[in-house]
Amino acid sequence: MIAPHGGRLINRIVTGAERDRLIDAASSMPKIRLNARETADVDMIGNGAMSPLQGFMNQADYNAVLDQKRLASGLPWAIPIVLATKDGDDASKYEEGKDVALEDENGQLTAILHLESKWQADKTREAKAVLLTDEDAHPGVQYLNSIGDWYLGGRISVVNRIAYDKFNQYRLDPVDTRVLFDKKGWKTVVAFQTRNPIHRAHEYLTKCALEICDGLLIHPLVGETKSDDIPADTRVKCYEALMEKYYPADRVVMSVYPQAMRYAGPREAILHAIVRKNYGVTHFIVGRDHAGVGSYYGTYDAQNIFNEYEDGEMDITPLMFEHSFFCKETGGMASSKTSASDKEMRVFLSGTKVREMLTNGEVPPAEFTRPEVAKILIEAMQQKVEA
Repeated sequence: MIAPHGGRLINRIVTGAERDRLIDAASSMPKIRLNARETADVDMIGNGAMSPLQGFMNQADYNAVLDQKRLASGLPWAIPIVLATKDGDDASKYEEGKDVALEDENGQLTAILHLESKWQADKTREAKAVLLTDEDAHPGVQYLNSIGDWYLGGRISVVNRIAYDKFNQYRLDPVDTRVLFDKKGWKTVVAFQTRNPIHRAHEYLTKCALEICDGLLIHPLVGETKSDDIPADTRVKCYEALMEKYYPADRVVMSVYPQAMRYAGPREAILHAIVRKNYGVTHFIVGRDHAGVGSYYGTYDAQNIFNEYEDGEMDITPLMFEHSFFCKETGGMASSKTSASDKEMRVFLSGTKVREMLTNGEVPPAEFTRPEVAKILIEAMQQKVEA
């Protein structure tokens, strides 16, 4: 089975006497209330999904990621995983070499940060390096503007796992997916990352990938997204409907991916691939404008960034796909690589047009989406309008 990033699966979840000791000591520590992104990051660091990270990045790793798309050790990594102070916080109360209690969004103790590094962030530098823009319209820039100005880095010890109230039957840690893939006898596994319902074009890409791999992991992101993205509970219903009727049951599994979206385009594609490698995935689908938003990134920039690393450095194999469409001439799904048809024979629907149709109760054409998915989306959209 593919090795985790860095060679071993990190486990920062403490139990027994050590857990009891840290919980007792937490009452006298300075505290930070985590936001939704940071809460998800704590859980994923704790269970090894972000191996080799053992906590929030220190300043050396942070600078290396911004400047070189690598950790200070030289290992490929493209997105800062950081913990920020909160607006109004007096950063002087957080002292390097001392511990900080981390509380989830509900105020419950979740982890202890063993503070190793504290520095004042240059958010403009970070935005331009990671998001390729510092425009306020970008959701990633909006996030940076919403957090404090000091970053705190160091190993974490998770004392209480996050208590999720949704999708618990689909919440598999990296150790769980690795056991599952081994039990199924899958030597090669392809993952599909999505924050949208799976439409016909996505279905086509996943099935092309499944032709060359033993199994498919549908791994939808269910962490924090933009307010106008389709909610995760609606999307999961769509995935379930598709898996029930349109995929071979013995070759496809679904597990949710708890991380928040960064909307960082190319750099986020690298993060998504590395984390899936930790889940035991060997191949990763990278389509058009992966993790993009607006017009901030080129159509295939998220594919081209993989060429910045040497062969074998990433280990996981990216599968590069072009924009897919329904070809009227052949009567099936295709891309510019496989279709000889003229443009007028190709059916593309924009997300904006689809949302318009769904809001009006109109069923998008079968060339774009399966009827079962359309039904779920129409019902969800109409409930939103009525509310």
